[in-house]
Amino acid sequence: MSTVILSKCHHLCTFILIIFLWLPHTIPPAWSATAAGTQWMLSPQVPNENESAAKHLIERYYHQLTEGCGNDSCSNAWCSSSRGSHRLDNNAAAVKALELYKINAKLCDPHPSKKGTTMNHCVRDDFKDVNYLTEEKVYEILHICGEKEDYSPLIRVIGRVFSSAEGLVQSFRRSKPPTKEELKSLQSKDEDKDEDEEEAAACSAAAMEEDSPGSSSRLDGAASGDNDVGKLGPDEVSVDIDAVRRVYQRLLSNGNIETAFLNALVYLSPNVECDLTYHNVYSRDPNYLNLFVVVMENSNLHSPDYLEIALPQFCRAMSKLPLPALAKLARLWSHYSAEQIHRIMETFQQLITYKVVSNEFNSRNLVNDDDAVVAATKCLKIVYYANVMGGEVDTEHNEEEDEEPIPESSELTLQELLGEERRNKKGPRVDPLETELTIRTSDSRRPLIPFEEFVNEPLNEVLEMDKDYTFFKVETENKFSFMTCPFILNAVTKNLGLYYDNRIRMYSERRITVLYSLVQGQQLNPYLRLKVRRDHIIDDALVRLEMIAMENPADLKKQLYVEFEGEQGVDEGGVSKEFFQLVVEEIFNPDIGMFAYDERTKMFWFNPSSFENEGQFTLIGIVLGLAIYNNCILDVHFPMVVYRKLMGKKGTFRDLADSNPVLYQSLKELSEYEGSVEEDMMITFQISQTDLFGNPLMYDLRENGDQIPVTNENRKEFVAQYAEYMLNKSVEKQFKAFRRGFHMVTNESPLKYLFRPEEIELLICGSRNLDFQALEETTEYDGGYSRDSRIIKEFWETLHSFAEEQKRLFLQFTTGTDRAPVGGLGKLKMIIAKNGPDTDRLPTSHTCFNVLLLPEYDTKEKLRERLLKAILYAKGFGML
Repeated sequence: MSTVILSKCHHLCTFILIIFLWLPHTIPPAWSATAAGTQWMLSPQVPNENESAAKHLIERYYHQLTEGCGNDSCSNAWCSSSRGSHRLDNNAAAVKALELYKINAKLCDPHPSKKGTTMNHCVRDDFKDVNYLTEEKVYEILHICGEKEDYSPLIRVIGRVFSSAEGLVQSFRRSKPPTKEELKSLQSKDEDKDEDEEEAAACSAAAMEEDSPGSSSRLDGAASGDNDVGKLGPDEVSVDIDAVRRVYQRLLSNGNIETAFLNALVYLSPNVECDLTYHNVYSRDPNYLNLFVVVMENSNLHSPDYLEIALPQFCRAMSKLPLPALAKLARLWSHYSAEQIHRIMETFQQLITYKVVSNEFNSRNLVNDDDAVVAATKCLKIVYYANVMGGEVDTEHNEEEDEEPIPESSELTLQELLGEERRNKKGPRVDPLETELTIRTSDSRRPLIPFEEFVNEPLNEVLEMDKDYTFFKVETENKFSFMTCPFILNAVTKNLGLYYDNRIRMYSERRITVLYSLVQGQQLNPYLRLKVRRDHIIDDALVRLEMIAMENPADLKKQLYVEFEGEQGVDEGGVSKEFFQLVVEEIFNPDIGMFAYDERTKMFWFNPSSFENEGQFTLIGIVLGLAIYNNCILDVHFPMVVYRKLMGKKGTFRDLADSNPVLYQSLKELSEYEGSVEEDMMITFQISQTDLFGNPLMYDLRENGDQIPVTNENRKEFVAQYAEYMLNKSVEKQFKAFRRGFHMVTNESPLKYLFRPEEIELLICGSRNLDFQALEETTEYDGGYSRDSRIIKEFWETLHSFAEEQKRLFLQFTTGTDRAPVGGLGKLKMIIAKNGPDTDRLPTSHTCFNVLLLPEYDTKEKLRERLLKAILYAKGFGML
């Protein structure tokens, strides 16, 4: 007796030992060894529930081999109840059970005589006939497993379906009864596959009840007969998104089932990437996009468990989608709520941040080479455009192009001969997805979520912008540039990319000039040299720039070099800053009459009745372009509609809110008036204005407008045409000249590609927020001074005590402008250098390099008095 007991114990121990030695290496496809190992690594405190499910199935195979199912007529070759089976000893049965588990072999249903035995742990087996899922099927399996408190069958089904691209594509289809023609077409295809009985039954079921899962799904794609997904609307995606969300909500509360989703995604993603890269699967079946829709509805994708392997692999697969598919996905997501868009955006942002923080990126190990970061950024672009389309968009009101093209440079022929043909000759690049969606970022009035949410600051900190710019210009398939996804970059990083572009263009123009001089045998100036008189600065600048614009506009892209007549000052940047400041002060002088100043908004607008010629407006456009091109900040005050118009958009009614708030409020009240507009207001389609001299001007918004009353029916037309006249028609001549001058300098720049209108304003005007505390933290010292020097401490105490206007004067004195650069004063990098011992001399500065030369004054009072006198009398380069 003891021998028999010992023998059975030996067999049982051998069986258990084999299971636990072999199990971690024999996880079936849905539970790959890598995935399982990853899950254990990510969540060491959570026991792996898949092991218990696998162990349970192996035990069932073992008992089937040793005890049988109890059915004498069983035909399963691997069941001991079958007549043709061979009796196995316990050790051989244990090994065979493992093999059968690995190949997912057939399991017998328990015979009634076997009810209650160890084999009957669930009403059904692992639902091996379920190859796709519907909401009803998930709830059915969930209910059955819940009754038996054994969720392993559901886990196996999820693992099988969610790890299979074909199964996932067929799952969760919208209900749609098929037509007779669709049934006939589907049946003929099924015959080719020798699956007549199964599929015909499915089709018949689908014809009888609308909630059939598989047939309606396939028919959505087959019946459309149109694989041009770019032409399909987002509502034609065949997956039932609401059902998917409900299923996820029910299942993700169970930790065991969540692990099934994770491991299945690890197995699915490489196969999907291969399908899209090598097999062109999407062109054959547009419904292939369904699997991306289904997976992205998983609200736990941004959790740490997914960030290591599963989500990076899935992002790489998604980034391989062809352009029409990306556009269709963007259109679909554009119908999501702001909360849903934010969740998807946050999923990709979490992955980017996780990868950036967990790796050490530098000039040798570029973040551009990290596949996960690059793929997640490409996926984030889809969400970005969905965010634009889902918000308030204005795609109709676009400015017309200039009638006369900007003249080409005479250097072009020489450049072609020298192999130096001008880059971006046809203008700045346009994003392919933007073209596919026929929408631009500048079309956005208000996105679903703020654009700032898409900026990833950790990525901006590690990005080597000089390298990234190189990849941006070269445009190779092997190197990715984040400048192709400017939404993820902050204004400081984009401004640095623009700076590189401007400088390289300047050096290129200088090089061409040298080569031209060698060919022509004459000495040409490699700089854009302007020699002006202070008291005739507008006339001198206008004449010189007009000549350049007519003769050789390419010279505008040379580095600016300004010289004031009669003054000794070498322009290393500081003289140019002063030149820009004086030009702006002169040209925006209300006495000249080019621009009208609104005391309420503190902003300038084009004067429709200005006596100045178009050349003056072209000049100010050139000045704005040169300021950006030469990295200078201007003190200009335009409403935002000016920058929108520079980006190609027309002004509309809502632009009056900041450019003319009084008129905006009046027109808004007219639009919302509940009484009779015609009887109570008695206005017509003729409007009146006054020029700068107080003379009345009349304008008919429609022909014979004074005879057409504004009524409740046509008041929307009146409001739209009023805004059209005020913002576009009345200043059309002036603004076209202004825009033309601006584009003379920036037409080949990536400016329009990289920046939104509000960022263009920041580039030109700088930040109005002056944080001198940030300036103190970033200031460097030289010549014997340090942060702990007595006079340095007294200097900052003195500066912080200044009034706002005095602080601006100090900034003007030190840097040449009273505005902070893009990113704030913390980006200024000012230097304070020692300029000798105590003296009666005033502090001086090198505005070109933002250097303050400060003598070591004995007292704080003397420091304050000398500094104030210096900043109050700081203009010019006169010499005694």
